[in-house]
Amino acid sequence: MPSSAPAIQARGLVRRYGATVALHGLDLDIHAGRVSTLLGPNGAGKSTLVGLVLGRLRADAGTLQVAGHAPGSLAARQLTGAMLQSAGLAPQLTVQEHVALHTRYYPAPRPLAETLALAGLQDLAARRYEALSGGQQRRVQFALALCGRPRLLVLDEPTAALDAESRRALWQTVRALADEGCAVLLTTHLLEEAEALSDRVLLLAGGRVVADGTPGDIRTRVAARWVRCLSRLPLERLRALPGVHEAETRGRHVALRTRAPEATLRALLAEDDGVAELEVTGTSLEDAVLDLLKKEAA
Repeated sequence: MPSSAPAIQARGLVRRYGATVALHGLDLDIHAGRVSTLLGPNGAGKSTLVGLVLGRLRADAGTLQVAGHAPGSLAARQLTGAMLQSAGLAPQLTVQEHVALHTRYYPAPRPLAETLALAGLQDLAARRYEALSGGQQRRVQFALALCGRPRLLVLDEPTAALDAESRRALWQTVRALADEGCAVLLTTHLLEEAEALSDRVLLLAGGRVVADGTPGDIRTRVAARWVRCLSRLPLERLRALPGVHEAETRGRHVALRTRAPEATLRALLAEDDGVAELEVTGTSLEDAVLDLLKKEAA
């Protein structure tokens, strides 16, 4: 695959399930060296797109290429690693046996020891798969996805069942793989994960891309900030302050979402001279995604 060619290229991609259209004429390029993250509610089309890229589903219309090849073809499979939400691996095989077996499927795989190290499995190599915890099994599945030195790495909810330490270790490995030139297609419901890893976020709703950009780009599409403080004013009064369109309690504090933070602060301080622990923060990626989805549904 030439370095300038997209790892995934879709044009006018359509997929239907009976009368339901899961993808509506999707146009998409996924390039090497970047983590591209699919976000969206259940039914948005994320899993359908992953299935099409891996050749597990067929499109009803449009074109799709994976590294210049037909999805599901031998050439495409040899260039792709995938970690899906579930995997039916032989329970009696050891970790090392699983990785060694999958390594043989690829023309230029990683050395076994390197794969085990990248997935944090060195100390578990001799253990049977059935004896592993759920999080450890996910790490084996991650190892199988990267053992072939893929040019395209597809990760579908990869950190489900992982503890915080393992999750951050996986993030670090994924980021390093992208920096080495691997194209990564990630789906996740964890907005913290998308924020930490993504070069690009694609927000899907109803089978269409409704927002596309860096996490920062997505956040700036929602012009709002959060004001957090201790205040004696009731929520009804706080909601009436200039610029405020949302107010809620968070433990001892109140949180105000405002599109005019300066005006909100002036009015707040004028009405409550006992304001304490004042903090102003920007809109999170989660807030921006929820707002954009609400606008799309309206």
